[in-house]
Amino acid sequence: MNIVEFCVSNMHHGTDKVLEKLELEDGIEVIEYGCLGNCGECYLSPYALVNGESVVAEQADQLYELIKAALKEQEADRSALDKLLDDL
Repeated sequence: MNIVEFCVSNMHHGTDKVLEKLELEDGIEVIEYGCLGNCGECYLSPYALVNGESVVAEQADQLYELIKAALKEQEADRSALDKLLDDL
């Protein structure tokens, strides 16, 4: 299960719409926190943590696409690591 975490203080950038969109997708657990401890980033840009990795966008609608790309890249990395371990 993939985990995407949002900071409630970042919602002024429009990330609430991204959160709602992701909640409708299978295989993604969306969690909203009061604070994720990335205050500088939170103040300046829409962002989320995708499986613990920060994903930052210039605009909220771009954030959704960057999150989906990060999930795909992380899955490819996991598959490559699994294959490497299987080959050992």
